[in-house]
Amino acid sequence: MNRGLKESIGDELDGLREARTYKRFNVLTSTQGPVVEMEGRGEVVVLSSNNYLGLAEHPEVVRAGIDGLERYGAGTASVRFICGTFEPHLELERKLAELSGTEAALSYVSCWNANEAVIPTLTDPTTVILTDELNHASIIDAVRLSRPAQKVIYPHSDMTALRDALVAAPRDARKLIVTDGVFSMEGDLAKLPEIAELAREHEAVVIVDDSHGVGVLGETGRGVIEHFGLLGEIDVLTGTLGKALGGAAGGYVAASEEVCDLLAQRSRPQLFSNALPPTVACSALRAIELMLEQPELLARLRENTATFRTMLVEAGYQPLDGEAAIIPIIVGETAKAMALSERLLDEGVFVTGFGYPVVPEGTARIRVQMSAALELEHLERAIEAFKRVHAV
Repeated sequence: MNRGLKESIGDELDGLREARTYKRFNVLTSTQGPVVEMEGRGEVVVLSSNNYLGLAEHPEVVRAGIDGLERYGAGTASVRFICGTFEPHLELERKLAELSGTEAALSYVSCWNANEAVIPTLTDPTTVILTDELNHASIIDAVRLSRPAQKVIYPHSDMTALRDALVAAPRDARKLIVTDGVFSMEGDLAKLPEIAELAREHEAVVIVDDSHGVGVLGETGRGVIEHFGLLGEIDVLTGTLGKALGGAAGGYVAASEEVCDLLAQRSRPQLFSNALPPTVACSALRAIELMLEQPELLARLRENTATFRTMLVEAGYQPLDGEAAIIPIIVGETAKAMALSERLLDEGVFVTGFGYPVVPEGTARIRVQMSAALELEHLERAIEAFKRVHAV
């Protein structure tokens, strides 16, 4: 063992502890739901899960996964093009394409993989990539893996800056505009109508990661693209199966048949990584079906979000505005966000604090996330805890 490496990393970790920014991992000993059992804590109300529709522990989603496990086994034991493509992959991809309003879809083991597949694969030597400064880390890393002729990071949702960058780009260059649909730390939405219009004017390609929008926004839960009436008009959509759509794992790209075929042929996460486990494909497929069959899930999620926003304001907090199920409360310094999160957990409410480097210095926050599984009694328990820590 390299002693120097061990000591230097130990010093770095000590620095995190001294700054009170060291992340501690809470262990759940029950299924993911509105209330969970936490090791050393007992029962706590969960306000930090991406389980937007409450489908992570839904009996039918669980049953579909069990059936898939029993029929197809625990894993694929191979990449897709060798012998790792199973029937549930194709069924899920057909449903995802239908959900997204695209010709085709392709599944990956995570949306991180999906982003790292699509952006480098669609980047040729002439490409100009234009990316919002607050895009998710997976997009940032995907852009870093690409080799474009030029990379432009435009200020958050600044359409004037985006327009100027498009005007400055070579006319014959492939131009990729990449954006989150819902910005996960802010809870705000991309200005997709303006982005789509600029893309039409400058013959650019639009890529949207809608991981926090699908299952949350739109009349039928199809996400930010449906929310803005743009189904079928966005070139490439990436999304996750690890949030609203069952909460297990997995991601996908939804696009034209040609784009998905090229990704299957060339994207490295597809060619060199095992396929999505069939059990996850089966459970995610049932989750999508339930979302479409039971619109009351979306209605309950939106009601809970509006109700808890009102409760927070009445309790003296100032959450950021937004239309998604994410309710950020800015507190300033990272250590303060971590301490507030810990005090809430002491009060039986699990909500996570985020600080640098996840968000810029001075903008640390706790991020409340709503779920359709939360009942009014859970919201009331939570707001009482918020009131108690606010008084400290």
